[in-house]
Amino acid sequence: MKRAFPILAVVTLALLGYSAYEALVVAPTDRLQGDVYRIIYYHVPSAWTMFTFFAINFVASVIYLIRRNLKADAVAVAAAEMGVVFNTVVLVTGPLWARPVWGIWWTWDIRLTSTLVLWLIYVSYLLLRRFSSGGQMPLLAATLAVFGALDMPLVYFSIWFFRTQHPQPVVGGGGSIDPRMLHIWLLNWFAFECFGLLVFWWRYRLEMMRREVEETQELESLLETRSPR
Repeated sequence: MKRAFPILAVVTLALLGYSAYEALVVAPTDRLQGDVYRIIYYHVPSAWTMFTFFAINFVASVIYLIRRNLKADAVAVAAAEMGVVFNTVVLVTGPLWARPVWGIWWTWDIRLTSTLVLWLIYVSYLLLRRFSSGGQMPLLAATLAVFGALDMPLVYFSIWFFRTQHPQPVVGGGGSIDPRMLHIWLLNWFAFECFGLLVFWWRYRLEMMRREVEETQELESLLETRSPR
């Protein structure tokens, strides 16, 4: 993977560039919204990618709670960080689209509010990991991650079951979309997933290296305290 990483990085950057060109230049202009609609090529794929990483975090956290597997804990940390990054993109691009279309930056409907709550939960998760210490910290963090995952179905299904300001889904929700737009939409999603997974793998390796360094330092300190003087 180390040797393949530079190649994969170049391919991913090329894919991101190509998908951006398709979204900003090639995609047809929406008849009602104009060019501002192009934000959806970043907003929606970011949301789907966010779900991917929060789902990985959930599975890894459950594995840690059951088996106390340290690699699973490292996976959970890396996935949570990537999920928060893409969740932030969702929360930024949403209001950028809403202001010219709705006339407001934000409204407290259930889709938007539950997405913000999801962000707050996982930011709290990362803060707990960053500023807490002790043997129980990974256990508490994994429990919080499982709790946070309960909000994901609410975020996803809210526009099906509740009356919201947020637009109804056009993919899988009975709506319609120009095939060219759908193609570019999926292309951007694929590009975001590739980018996210690449950074996720790099972050996971850094996390494992950090833990190995900490274990080595603890072992050296223990040997120093036990060595005769």
